[in-house]
Amino acid sequence: MKVAIVSYEVFPFAKVGGLADVVGSLPKALKSIPEIEEVIVLMPKHKIVDKNAGKYGYTIEPVKGGIPVPILKTDEKFDIFESKIPGSDVTVYMIANNHYYSSEKVYEGHDPAKPEIFFSAAVLYALKELDFKPEVLHVNDWHTALIPVYLKTVFRDDPFFEDVATVLTLHNIGAPYQGRIDKSYMKFAGLPDYLYNIDGLEFYGQINLLKGGILFSDVINTVSPTYAQEIQTEEFGNGLEGVLKIRSADLYGILNGIDMHAYDPFLEKAGYETFNINDYDKRKRKNKEMMRKEFGLESTNAPIIGMITRLVDQKGLDLVNEVFNYIMLLGVQFIVLGTGEKKYEDMFKKMAEKYPGQVSANITFSNELAAKIYASSDMFLMPSRYEPCGLGQMFAMRYGTIPIVRYTGGLADSVKEYDEEKRKGTGFGFIPYDSAHLLKSIARTVYYYHSSDWEIIVKNALSQDFSWNKSAKEYFELYKVAVNKIKP
Repeated sequence: MKVAIVSYEVFPFAKVGGLADVVGSLPKALKSIPEIEEVIVLMPKHKIVDKNAGKYGYTIEPVKGGIPVPILKTDEKFDIFESKIPGSDVTVYMIANNHYYSSEKVYEGHDPAKPEIFFSAAVLYALKELDFKPEVLHVNDWHTALIPVYLKTVFRDDPFFEDVATVLTLHNIGAPYQGRIDKSYMKFAGLPDYLYNIDGLEFYGQINLLKGGILFSDVINTVSPTYAQEIQTEEFGNGLEGVLKIRSADLYGILNGIDMHAYDPFLEKAGYETFNINDYDKRKRKNKEMMRKEFGLESTNAPIIGMITRLVDQKGLDLVNEVFNYIMLLGVQFIVLGTGEKKYEDMFKKMAEKYPGQVSANITFSNELAAKIYASSDMFLMPSRYEPCGLGQMFAMRYGTIPIVRYTGGLADSVKEYDEEKRKGTGFGFIPYDSAHLLKSIARTVYYYHSSDWEIIVKNALSQDFSWNKSAKEYFELYKVAVNKIKP
């Protein structure tokens, strides 16, 4: 089986969120499956790609240039470059165009949708130029959701794409992540007028690119089994629940994995001190003391709560704000890393001023700092309003850092509440979205931190296997479902 995976961001070339981590890891795991003959990745050549080359040690080579995109209402052409995902033989082909991909910030171009539309169309022409005909074309989120639409309409009679099955992965269907744009983009995209109706791309007077992908893909999946069920409800569907119910027979949930080598407690680069399940306590204490010095926290025996997140409403920060002063009364230290909405950036800055030596607010993002926080905190907070999968809780458990979560989406699938009688479970959490339940879960975690059960909980977390091996096999089975679906 030949597979082409298409994504707007791929780690380490360009990363904004978890999508990049997934597409940077999944192809490597797929390559280990004997039945998969070849896997390639296609992405835009964002400006940041060249900047990251020196940092991550990859090279970029030109392949072909000056390729037009006839179906679009533009004279812009694209070039193809290639690289390899570091530490693998997976080829990454990059669509280069100085007009659409001139910003170092992946999602901050001069137009809200033309770069994504251009990329989706260019991918199909690039595959033909490369003479790479995949059996499965795996696209991700709204940025690439037009590809299945094109294949079922504009390219439906193109023999090159005959018998190409499509899989669409939904990493997040929040309203800002659906590609809701003005209907005037239909002309630029070269789409037939008949698609602008309620059974096509039309969505409350606009175009919804993700809706199109859901309707036209052969198979759809989300990044956790629980999220696959949640998005078919009004609470989590963000207006697409009806469409998803229509496609429910073709909708699957596969929990994401993580790169166990990138986040490895046995490697010094992942934190301050290496450790494993047998010398966890000693090494963790050293890590905590080094982190306290670096981040300006007092040297005490208090447990440290870490939080690495985008500072946006989705992440449950309104709940944190409501009870933050009470959290501090539990005798903990708190360290946050992330950027986002100004109201939350200011919130954490004020808390750091109010609680000097107890709270460290780091309004930035750095993979190096993130690894130190994962490795050195005692607890990791993720009280998300919704969370399609979440990777932070998995990274945290990899280091014996106990997650405190709201049981939604992938958080419900990956974190199990500690049961004192059975001595099983890997963390703590709550279900109702309110600050009282959040505070209760944090207090419960702090209680167990000071008990003899803590070592058991930590070892339970350290023993979890969130590698891509299992998930990659599930994706392979999903690919087979998609291929069989289009067979006569």
